[in-house]
Amino acid sequence: MRDVSVIVCAYTLDRWEQLARALRSAADQVPAPAEVILVVDHNPELFARAREAFPEVHVVENAGVRGLSAGRNTGLAEATGEYVAFLDDDAEADPGWLEGLLSPYEDERVIATGGKVLPIWETGRPRWMPEEFDWVVGCSYRGLPESEAEVRNPIGCSMSLRRKPAADAGGFRTEVGRVGTIPAGCEETDLAIRLRRLLPGSSVVYAPGSTVRHHVPAKRARWSYFWSRCYQEGRSKAILSGLEGSSAALSSERSHAFKALPAGVLRGLSQALRGDIGGAQRAAAIVVGLYVTTLGYVSAAATSRRPLRNASSTTAGGGQSS
Repeated sequence: MRDVSVIVCAYTLDRWEQLARALRSAADQVPAPAEVILVVDHNPELFARAREAFPEVHVVENAGVRGLSAGRNTGLAEATGEYVAFLDDDAEADPGWLEGLLSPYEDERVIATGGKVLPIWETGRPRWMPEEFDWVVGCSYRGLPESEAEVRNPIGCSMSLRRKPAADAGGFRTEVGRVGTIPAGCEETDLAIRLRRLLPGSSVVYAPGSTVRHHVPAKRARWSYFWSRCYQEGRSKAILSGLEGSSAALSSERSHAFKALPAGVLRGLSQALRGDIGGAQRAAAIVVGLYVTTLGYVSAAATSRRPLRNASSTTAGGGQSS
C-alpha cells in the first residue's frame, strides 16, 4: 500500500453512527492507511466527543472558515502521507476501496483519482429519480465510464490526490463548496482544473473498482431537495466559470447534457409506453433538473460581481464525466 492519509470531514452530531462506520471502514482497509484524520467543522461538542471515542484517529478542528473546503484544507495540512484520500462522514468504504483509488498512481501522470459512489436510500429510491441525476445525492450517475478512464474531476465523497501538488495548488477554494446543509459544490472540480493547469499532461482517473456506499437520508429523496440541489449546483458552476472560465468549468456538463440526458428522457418515455409510469416521471425530472440547474447558473451569473468568462451556456451534471 502506498503511503496514504485518509481524511474524513464532519460537522454534525446527527450523523454520529454513520461517522463511526465511515472511520471504521477507512481504518479496516487492507493494507491499512498510514493514518486516519477526522476534521470537525466548528462544532466543539462533536470535537470533544470524537477525541474521546476515537483515540486511534487523529481528530482536529477546522482551522479555517466554516465549510467543507476549509475542512478538507485542514486535513490536507495535517496529513503526512504522499497521498490523501477523502471519504464522506456518511459513507462506508468497501473492502479494496483504498487499493482501488491508489492503483492508478502507477502511472506518474495521474494526479488524482475518484471511485464509484453507490447510494443507500433510507426510504428506498424514489420512482421519479433518474440515475442521470444521482450526482444530486453525491453519488455516481448514469453517463460516467463503466471502466477505468480519465475524467475531468472526481466525486468528492470518494477521491484521492497527490498531497504535495494539491497543497502547492492552494488546496480547495472556499468560494465554492458545501457549508453545513447548503447543498452547494464544485470545490473538487475547481481543484482538479487547477492541478491539471499546474502540471500539464497530468490526468484525473475514475476507478469504478473502488466503491463506497453513500447514505441518502429521507429528506434528500424529496422533490424539494432535488430542486434545491440542482439550483445550487447551477450557482456553483457560475462561480466556477467566473474563476476558471466556462470552457473548463462546463466541459463535462455539456457532454452529459447532450449525450446522457437526452438518452435518459427517451429511455423514460419508452419505459412509460411499456406501462412503467415511473418512466414518465424520470423523464420529466431530467427536464426539470436541467432547467432548474440552468436557472441557478443564470441567476448567479447575473448577480456576480466577478465577470464570467465565455459563460454563454450551462448544463446539468455532477461534475465528473469523461
